Amino acid sequence: MSETPTAVGTHADAEEKGLKRRLGTRHLNMIAIGGAIGTGLLVATGGSISTAGPGGALLAYGAIGIMVFLLMQSLGEMSTWLPTAGSFETWATRWVSPSFGFATGWNYWFNWAITLAAELVAVALVMRYWLPDVPSWVWSAIFLTILFVANAFTVRGFGESEFAFALVKVVAVVVFLAVGVLMIFGIIAGPAPGFTNWTAGEGPFVNGFFGTFSIMMIAGFSFQGTELLAVAAGEADKPEVTIPRAVRTVFFRITLFYIGAIIVIGFLLPYTDPHLLASEIEDVAVSPFTLIFEKAGILGAASVMNAVILTAILSAGNSGLYASSRMLYAMALSGKAPKIFARVNKRGVPMPAVIATTAVGAFAFLTSLIGDGAAYIWLITVSGLAGFIVWAGIAWSHYRFRKAFILQGHDVSELPFRSKFFPLGPIVAFLMVVVVIAGQNLDIYAGILDWQTVLSTYIGLIAFLALWAGHKIVTKAPAVDLATADLSRTDD
Repeated sequence: MSETPTAVGTHADAEEKGLKRRLGTRHLNMIAIGGAIGTGLLVATGGSISTAGPGGALLAYGAIGIMVFLLMQSLGEMSTWLPTAGSFETWATRWVSPSFGFATGWNYWFNWAITLAAELVAVALVMRYWLPDVPSWVWSAIFLTILFVANAFTVRGFGESEFAFALVKVVAVVVFLAVGVLMIFGIIAGPAPGFTNWTAGEGPFVNGFFGTFSIMMIAGFSFQGTELLAVAAGEADKPEVTIPRAVRTVFFRITLFYIGAIIVIGFLLPYTDPHLLASEIEDVAVSPFTLIFEKAGILGAASVMNAVILTAILSAGNSGLYASSRMLYAMALSGKAPKIFARVNKRGVPMPAVIATTAVGAFAFLTSLIGDGAAYIWLITVSGLAGFIVWAGIAWSHYRFRKAFILQGHDVSELPFRSKFFPLGPIVAFLMVVVVIAGQNLDIYAGILDWQTVLSTYIGLIAFLALWAGHKIVTKAPAVDLATADLSRTDD
């Protein structure tokens, strides 16, 4: 059998291995929803509509939504069969190759550790809105302390804090959609706008194919975080029940929020509004959510949205610290990381992994304060494609898992959750992810070749391939033979 990290198929297995199954369905729902509702929805949707028009943005987010639906189906099937904190790394190791699993695990850990650093920078920008004279590092230090405490005691502590953070975001989006619909029908804030903003100027589609395609890249980044559900499966109570429930509901809720928000913004704000193009986290006043709340006459709209954005950043950092520490823990169990990170305390928390990830995130943040911050920018650039690479790995691992499952004499009726549309689902999802990765630099396809730009765009992919090849050269580990692939639900 291939090298396998710990797998926890039952409640007893999880307790024996050290992790505690304390996350229920409501936690899993909010972890996945919260992972995808962040500044990409609250701020970046304005820029998306400005670039591609309301129709182009709607088409782009819809296409990525379909891709995420297919990936969630794959994720649901594998995480109910083998619910483990190692998730993507475990599946890739067992069903693709140990080298691919090694690269996937370290890629995912690095991505979220660096994301933690990015959130430390972002929280200072948000707090500047209220208290501009307080040094940025003070807010970053407070923010990091809060996240560390939330993750250091019990997994339940993480689950409850993430539930609260995500709930604030969900309520804000629901209120936004409700207010927006009332405005669209002219019930509040003046007469109904009709389709004026959809037909003005170039119409619903702006900048043609490349305008829409470029927004698909942004939409992909916005949806990243839904895969956190698989990491949390390692500490989910009754995963064969809770995970399918989360998979079935999360996609539709997230899609409703994104598609609904774009429709509302498209009806109420013209794509030519200069505020949309200027949307950025540093100026909450030009968030499309703020603009529409202000049009509805809601007092203090900017302060309210700033608080929601602050919550979104807390949520992203909280999830990042959790996911990366669990991935480091799982890799240590499988021999892909130092064994010290496999230790857990009596509360079932892998403290060495939590401490190490916190330290790396803090170090990366400090690089943003040194000199011109070039080192920090490069770290962020390297992690840029990490989420898409993991998505491709999910689709590939699922395809090989199901093939091995049938080849070894199993029947799909044995699966606690069966992915829809197999084998087309993972194949289409994989190809779409590859297109998104390849399309990160559209200048190449327009005949503009700047090697420095190309390198900075794809450095994350290069780093992943180097990890994969390096492990392969050192270990000479072969690809997994599907006839003998490890399909056991534990590591015994």
